[in-house]
Amino acid sequence: MKDKILKIIETEDKKNPLTDNEIAQKLNINRSEVVKLRHELNIQDSRERRKELLLKYIKRIVANNPNISERVLTNQLNDEKFKISRRAVSQLLKLSKFSVNDECIVQKNLKKTNKQNEVQQTSFAELVGAYGSLKPKVELAKAAVLYPPNGLHTLICGPTGVGKSELAECMYNFAIESSAKDKDAPFIVFNCADYAENPQLLLAQLFGYMKGAYTGAESEKEGIVEKADGGILFLDEIHRLPPEGQEILFYLIDKGKFRRLGETASLREVKIMIIGATTEDIESSLLGTFRRRIPMTIKLPSLDKRPLQERYKIIEKFFKGEATRINTRIVVSNEVLVALLLYDARGNVGQLRSDIQVACARGFLKYIAQKNEAIEIDIPDLPSHVARGLLNINEKRDSISSIVDGNLEIYPSSTQKINTIKDTAYMLPEDIYKEIEYKYQKYENQGIDIQIINRIIGDELETKVQQLVKQIRYNKRNLIRQDLQKIVGEKIISAVDIMLNKAKKELNNIDDSLFYCLATHLSAAYERILQNKQIVNPQLKRIKDKYPKEYAIADNMAELAGFHLKVNFPKDEVAFLAMYLKAYSKDNYLEENHVGVVILTHGHVAEGMVNVANRLLGEEHAKAIEMSLDESPKKALLRAEEAVKQVDRGKGVLFLVDMGSLVSFANLISEKTNIPIRTIPRVDTLMVIEASRKAVLPDADLNELADSIEMDKFGHIQLKYNEYSKNQDDVIISLCLTGEGAAKVASDLILKYFPEINGNVELINIGILTNDDFITVIRDIMKRKNVLAIVGTINPKIPEVPYISMRKLIKENGALKLKKIIESKNKIKISYVDSSKKTSLKELIREDLIMINPDIKTKKEVLAQITEIMEKKGYVTDKFLVSIHQREILAPTVINGNIAIPHGNTDYVIKQCIGIVTLNKPIEWCEGFKVDLIFMLALNTYSKDKFKKLYKILNDENIIKKIKASKSAKQLKEVITDD
Repeated sequence: MKDKILKIIETEDKKNPLTDNEIAQKLNINRSEVVKLRHELNIQDSRERRKELLLKYIKRIVANNPNISERVLTNQLNDEKFKISRRAVSQLLKLSKFSVNDECIVQKNLKKTNKQNEVQQTSFAELVGAYGSLKPKVELAKAAVLYPPNGLHTLICGPTGVGKSELAECMYNFAIESSAKDKDAPFIVFNCADYAENPQLLLAQLFGYMKGAYTGAESEKEGIVEKADGGILFLDEIHRLPPEGQEILFYLIDKGKFRRLGETASLREVKIMIIGATTEDIESSLLGTFRRRIPMTIKLPSLDKRPLQERYKIIEKFFKGEATRINTRIVVSNEVLVALLLYDARGNVGQLRSDIQVACARGFLKYIAQKNEAIEIDIPDLPSHVARGLLNINEKRDSISSIVDGNLEIYPSSTQKINTIKDTAYMLPEDIYKEIEYKYQKYENQGIDIQIINRIIGDELETKVQQLVKQIRYNKRNLIRQDLQKIVGEKIISAVDIMLNKAKKELNNIDDSLFYCLATHLSAAYERILQNKQIVNPQLKRIKDKYPKEYAIADNMAELAGFHLKVNFPKDEVAFLAMYLKAYSKDNYLEENHVGVVILTHGHVAEGMVNVANRLLGEEHAKAIEMSLDESPKKALLRAEEAVKQVDRGKGVLFLVDMGSLVSFANLISEKTNIPIRTIPRVDTLMVIEASRKAVLPDADLNELADSIEMDKFGHIQLKYNEYSKNQDDVIISLCLTGEGAAKVASDLILKYFPEINGNVELINIGILTNDDFITVIRDIMKRKNVLAIVGTINPKIPEVPYISMRKLIKENGALKLKKIIESKNKIKISYVDSSKKTSLKELIREDLIMINPDIKTKKEVLAQITEIMEKKGYVTDKFLVSIHQREILAPTVINGNIAIPHGNTDYVIKQCIGIVTLNKPIEWCEGFKVDLIFMLALNTYSKDKFKKLYKILNDENIIKKIKASKSAKQLKEVITDD
């Protein structure tokens, strides 16, 4: 293989050397294998291979025209047959003896005549965009620093993560380099949020105190104001200062003088510049008297308002920081760069850095496990929300192609500056790589399988990121609010604010999550009224009688919203609002934390398994209960009940038990404590590790956790204990808040997905509003029948019965989950992703999914049209098309040069099928390939045999000719199925 690579590189176009991806495609091997072999051969990457030749041409062109612009230079290079973007030219110039400005190329060794330009280039060098989109902000910052005698006090405003702290540090560096501050001038950082609720302690921290100033002040101590004397005091999250705290600073700002706590004899004097940072509107979050004392305000833009070229430079900078941090080369794939450029980084630059750190940490784990020469970052290493950025490629393809030109290789730097201010809201711990390495070695020494190690450390990393995000919970409402505003509009958001302010004055127990629910509900009601459609609530009278307080408040809320939106909300709508107020009160709202785990065994078994799991995971999470053979069940039950109460954190408890006699404990304890419990009637150490690991993940759900543990262990859903299940009719309950009509929709959908259950499984519809005690109704049904599952819009939280939301049933993998439940508790086998049923190729190819020479001109059209037909006919879910595009981005699906076989995520396949499209004229499928025959594969993981048969057909030239010559869907199907 090395000889082949050498031969390819020796014969390549020296002006346009082949990238690793292109070599990999020629040799039909992975890109990572090419990189590895290339390094072993001591061959540079494509950029380095043409660098010397490229520089020769650049020198010649510049010598003939010293004032040539970067744009014209790029054009001339392309005229010389170099395929190169302006960005690549710019990047090469910066690495060579040439440097560039916005107008022309200038020799690096030209002497600067303007000293301020020298200062500007060093102090703001690490601030990406300082000479681009942020240039006006930088000029304001410089003016504030240089203003005599101590600089202008400054407020830096902008959303979370835009770089406020970084700008403050650049201002300090500029102050030193411009001699506005002494070389040893201090830069003191103080987070106002730390003392927002305690003005007295804030005083002590800011100004210090004298001995005896308060109880416990045993000696005098200087405050941060004194420490900042002669320098800059950076007050982060300055909006978190209470009014008392803002007033404390008045005198200091006005006079430059202060007293320590307990000091009365004299005033102390300091010369400081104050820089404050805030994410809030300064008009509403800061006192006017305080705000007027800070004359300079600098507003930083969010990341999506900045040029993509700057975003690319930020990405490069962060990868360089990680490479330096771990002193290892990093190779970032082209696709990763595109995703990072295009995804929605709601937390701006801070989140971008966090997501890059997560990718590097995952890549580092592979680097250790596989002993690679470099950390390779590919799409699977990205958080899922980042990878989805690839779906936006079509919107900005031209812009991206001018910025991203192949993979990016990053080497550690000995000169890169690391900010002294840490954005703790998004920064992973400094020692995260050491921790990964330590844990990997520890688990490996314990003999744990590599796949389990990767899962454990990977999930721990996800949890750390979730915890970091929780640190900015103060801004979470604003972040989600921005998303909602895009969906429902600013008017609706403003109306909801007004409504909730009214509700919170009347009810002290309203949960904040009502905001998001009301926003979407009000938007739908508003649109309905504008369209003159009637709003009907059949429970209007009942709600008025049963919830009079909530109804009265809802009436006022509707009146306020109606005035704001200039519409009249009917009383039926008021009743809906009252229902929301009741449902989302904190008395009813379950605050989620994590799922509890209890291990029950006979003999001395549970303790050992729990100790192993807790020690391995570093979490004292699982609880062990061991029942001796001579212990009475009653006593053991009491101990188990106590354990359940201890581990319950609001999301229920998972029981792992070793003998059938302990299975009944769950029902008895659940009925007594009202704590949801699921039982798995088998346990081993690996199951305890898996259960403990998954239980503490942020999105853990009791039923989903139990199902996943059972599926991991046994490959399918096991029968769950139900004392009423023997020899009784099977039932699925459809449950809805607003009435049985909506519940019937769920039932109809289930029958559409699984027609085989008709007559075998009874479907019962229950409307909550028409059944005061619907839980009792469900319990009564359970006594007479075997309830397989509950499907609907409200989770009744009955631990013995799995619940599947309508959202998951329609849009996610809920139908697959329901299928497994039905098959595990009912002898019937159903067609939804059926692993046991032998589906022939003839059954997979349906005439209603064959399109003969349609008027289609693009790949996007053909994918959309055939998928739309599949979705309408119930073969796939609405997520199937998106998953196809995701798959196509990773690697186009073309065989034999002119046949496309697009396929998506099997989770979104409801019933297996193959769609076929023939075209009169070929369409471009991907670079270098045009196709005129498309086979859309909606197959599951059990259909490899069908795929192999299809692949054989597609490689038969005679059959392909017959397929293309077919005049009808019936004829085409016969061609395939007859062979």
